[in-house]
Amino acid sequence: MRKAVVLVSGGLDSATVLAMACAQGYACYALSFDYGQRHSAELEAAGRVARVGGAVEHRVIRLDLSAIGGSALTDAAIAVPETPEEGIPVTYVPARNTVFLSVALGWAEVLDARDIFIGVNAVDYSGYPDCRPAFVEAFERLANLATKVGVEGDGFKVQAPLIELTKAEIIRRGVELGVDYAQTVTCYQADAEGRACGRCDACRLRAQGFAGAGIADPTRYQPQAE
Repeated sequence: MRKAVVLVSGGLDSATVLAMACAQGYACYALSFDYGQRHSAELEAAGRVARVGGAVEHRVIRLDLSAIGGSALTDAAIAVPETPEEGIPVTYVPARNTVFLSVALGWAEVLDARDIFIGVNAVDYSGYPDCRPAFVEAFERLANLATKVGVEGDGFKVQAPLIELTKAEIIRRGVELGVDYAQTVTCYQADAEGRACGRCDACRLRAQGFAGAGIADPTRYQPQAE
């Protein structure tokens, strides 16, 4: 059985990618990061997603990106925006996917896996530079230059199956594969119970995706102030 490392954040996209990789016959090793993000609800969701989604193993690695800050997701002094922004938003975490993929690459080499799955999307997304096809292609080239496996000719493949799909298309695909989106947490500022704020960019894109897919939104939302 082919092995794959799958980045699992606990959100909608990564839950779909895990289901897709499992459906393709991979033995999936789920990898999540406690990177100093605003809340732990997404890590709890990642555990549920990995368990229900059929991962062989799930590891959570601590990487304190809050030590460098620079993002509303890792610095409590920077507010999470609740209206769309021009350009790259302050919720962008500097070099996050580069760091995550690098660790995934190391684990894949140890596991003798040749595939790494990541749930980045370049259609209905927040404009992050490390969610684009050019980034994924460049990292794959790096992976095959920087590793023993790559140098010896049996290279790695970085798979981003959602990259050209709309959020609605992603949700429809996940539903076909039996993904329970009620188990996922997408919100940038979810509360301790994993309930979404309903106002941030992640919540907006998620809600639009369910509406576009014509599927009932299972998201639990925080009570809104009168």
